[in-house]
Amino acid sequence: MSGFVRSNDPADELRHALGLGRGSGRVKALVSLAGGPLSLAELAQAIGADPPYATIIVNELHALGLLSRTPDARDRRRKTVELTASGRDAVRKAQDIIARPPSPLRDLPPADLVRLRQILEQLTWT
Repeated sequence: MSGFVRSNDPADELRHALGLGRGSGRVKALVSLAGGPLSLAELAQAIGADPPYATIIVNELHALGLLSRTPDARDRRRKTVELTASGRDAVRKAQDIIARPPSPLRDLPPADLVRLRQILEQLTWT
């Protein structure tokens, strides 16, 4: 099972389609911001990174025009990070890639897909 998951990981496709280079932090940051603006500290927590690394990611995404960074309205010492229009486009592209089933699953006969779904539902709810 782990071999299947590793061999169908969309990370390489995401990096290539979005032009974000190696590492998954940039994609995680973009997807985390899909729900709305976050402070740098909140974004760091959302992506499981320390604040200095989150700042590096934000700097890179800002340079690419995918997000904006503004002073927080409640606390001017904090920065709020938000997707730009280009960032929202990138998130939509990422979500489409993430949501697409791997080709081995798409190639299964419908009856097998029904059975697989039943098995996965059993695993999820037990």
